Amino acid sequence: MSISKLSKTDFKEFVDGLLSSGKMVMGVQAHGERFAFDVLKSAGDLRLDYDVTILPPKKYVLPQVETLLTYTLPEQYKSQYQEGEMILLGVHPYDMAAINQMDILFSQDQYDTHYMLRRKKMTIIACDVATPSKNVFAASMGTATVHEGYDILLTDIGDAYVIEAATDKGRSLVQGAAGLANASAQDEAARQAVWDKNKIELNKHPLKCKPSDIPALLDKAYNHPVWDEKARTCFACGSCNTTCPTCYCFDVQDDVSWDRTAGKRYRAWDGCLLENFATVAGNHNFRKARADRFRHRLYRKGKYVPAKIGGRIACVGCGRCITACIPDIANPVAIYNRLVEDLGVAPKK
Repeated sequence: MSISKLSKTDFKEFVDGLLSSGKMVMGVQAHGERFAFDVLKSAGDLRLDYDVTILPPKKYVLPQVETLLTYTLPEQYKSQYQEGEMILLGVHPYDMAAINQMDILFSQDQYDTHYMLRRKKMTIIACDVATPSKNVFAASMGTATVHEGYDILLTDIGDAYVIEAATDKGRSLVQGAAGLANASAQDEAARQAVWDKNKIELNKHPLKCKPSDIPALLDKAYNHPVWDEKARTCFACGSCNTTCPTCYCFDVQDDVSWDRTAGKRYRAWDGCLLENFATVAGNHNFRKARADRFRHRLYRKGKYVPAKIGGRIACVGCGRCITACIPDIANPVAIYNRLVEDLGVAPKK
């Protein structure tokens, strides 16, 4: 790990160098009053002062629609993999924490070669949050800062960026930057001040318990009335799923030619709030009630996935689900806090 400093003028030139490297660069850009990751064509379009992107950067490690294989009969099958390298520029700590979770999940059990190869070809340049969004609660979830997973971490300290190159890929990108200087003790103290501030300010919806309390809390809450209460106004639109950086469910389909001699197999994002998500052969739906699907989303994040990945809660506090939910029922903190109040879990100290 190396820690350096780069003025904002020199950083702009550094980004221009990335754009001329031949690698595809995805950076955060303004779309009206909102922000989104998109193909970056100019350093002047990059916005590292953004609050939150509409969709999380998971769309690059797990695309919304992805062809897995193509085939022609009788026996010609070819797996399809991403070609070329990608630089993902401007990932916030909570989104980096979400990608770290998916790295574990997609390498477990049936190793997902499509996901893992794409991940290996990706260089991630993360950046600490400069502008808190209106619904962020990353501080409650322990994701206001991040210290693993990225290749480079940027921290805005006013007139410059503190740059931490954490991997060989990161160091190879940074070492050629004009104006790069060793970070002083004062620079590192300024970075720490940003971290300390974000651990307080990135908390628009404070959680009344520790994240580690949530699995045990849910053990007692399966028949709690909150699931039916919230589900009464749920549209089952799946917006909370599609905007979530830790939701990774997908559906696999075959697209077959009219003469059935060729086709492709692809996967596309799916969501547990959608009515047919749990429909199986024979048109049996074992989670047909909206209340059951609503409950499943919270149990998946607070109990099922943590059991697979060493206790990490599969909610990183980005707040996108809160913003996206029209009837305003998707806030995980509101639900967990209600359970804390009703079930008597010890409050966070």
